[in-house]
Amino acid sequence: MWLAVLGLVFAAVPPIAWWRLARTRLIGWAVSVPLLMGAAALIAVQHGWVVGHRADAHLVYAVASTALIVCGCAWERHQEGPGSRAWTHRRNGAIGLLGTLLAVTGAGSLLYALLMTEASMPSARAVPPLPAGLTVLSETSSCGSGNCYRLLEIGSTNGLSRDEIVRTLDRPREACRPNGWLLDRRDLCIGVDDSEDPRGRVLLYVSLSNLLD
Repeated sequence: MWLAVLGLVFAAVPPIAWWRLARTRLIGWAVSVPLLMGAAALIAVQHGWVVGHRADAHLVYAVASTALIVCGCAWERHQEGPGSRAWTHRRNGAIGLLGTLLAVTGAGSLLYALLMTEASMPSARAVPPLPAGLTVLSETSSCGSGNCYRLLEIGSTNGLSRDEIVRTLDRPREACRPNGWLLDRRDLCIGVDDSEDPRGRVLLYVSLSNLLD
């Protein structure tokens, strides 16, 4: 529960800072709308409503929202001139809020990047959706030799043979990509084990490797 509350506070800081800074209705709304959209997107990622990498999402949100607020302030200064003494006081408070947000995000991102070097179990969300007519018969997971993997036995609901299942999966070669957008650069690989299994199984694997490999 407290993590959810902290996530909401994190998302709310930039809109609150801009609410304290905005001086004109037009520019105020021009900045507020994308800020609120970004906050909503971040909350959706935090709660798993939208698939995304949470650490990367927090870093992008903190940097992008701060940059947007700075642009909004510069735009208003160009149109309205320097702010009043009361606005300057509010500006200093907003700078403190945003500075704390960036400091916490930077420290957390650095710690996350340092920790994300060892192999760990791929997320269940990394398992690709199966084509129609195929189903997962069993799933195992394990770690070894610098990577961790999920191994899924794939079967057919309409009587396809082993070769037909392999063709339906349409994965002639292993495909790899970074596990995250920015911070987690470990290789996440998906492929089909086409070796002759003694039991005639079709095995789909999702592996996450050690960054130092």
